[in-house]
Amino acid sequence: MIAPNLGQLPLDLKAVPSYRANDFLVTSCNADAMAWLRRWPEWPGRGLIIHGPPGCGKSHLAQIWQKRTGALLVRGAQLNSNNLASVTGQESVIVEGVEDADDRALLHVYNEVVQARKTMFLTSTVPPVNWSMALPDLVSRISTLAVVGIGHPDDALLQGILVKQFSDRQLQIGTEVVIYLVSRMERSFEAARQIVAVLDAMALDRHRSVTVSLAGEALERLAEFWLVTDKSQD
Repeated sequence: MIAPNLGQLPLDLKAVPSYRANDFLVTSCNADAMAWLRRWPEWPGRGLIIHGPPGCGKSHLAQIWQKRTGALLVRGAQLNSNNLASVTGQESVIVEGVEDADDRALLHVYNEVVQARKTMFLTSTVPPVNWSMALPDLVSRISTLAVVGIGHPDDALLQGILVKQFSDRQLQIGTEVVIYLVSRMERSFEAARQIVAVLDAMALDRHRSVTVSLAGEALERLAEFWLVTDKSQD
């Protein structure tokens, strides 16, 4: 549900991100995840699971690993018995949103990866203990994989995320705007994505640059949206 005062503001949340390795910002909340990525191929159970909230960098890490390994990337919601043929015989496999994968299909992929002595990279918004796995064999196999979580962003990471999000949208902003936003916005990866999308739309609509004043107006618009969203989840 979108708050009324957002009006007809278009929320384009699909800007094309940059997934270069040098663009990944390492801070205390994601340092363990990056450290595990660098340990490849020395992963226990021949795989790694990274979990964390939307926008925390799971896909970025997956793309870095894909470029390093040539792995096939599939979405968990699309991994089922109907498309296993496309996964069979791959060097390595990435499953994004693995909690949405079909149990039997995921077990098949795991067995193929292990038998071929390859590796798999799984991402999820929740840790494996919260997946609805019904097959005991799958539960036991998943339990052999390394698991690392990405926590909520600190100030340094929020600043970096905002700068990267603005850069992905080819928006030039001053340091004062970033500092202003970090000190006032909801502290989450998703909030950073939303605020940049709103500011992009507002700046385009008004044919002006992103300033502290515009950032303040955008935060006011989003504050009610976040409040309504929180209430709808109670």
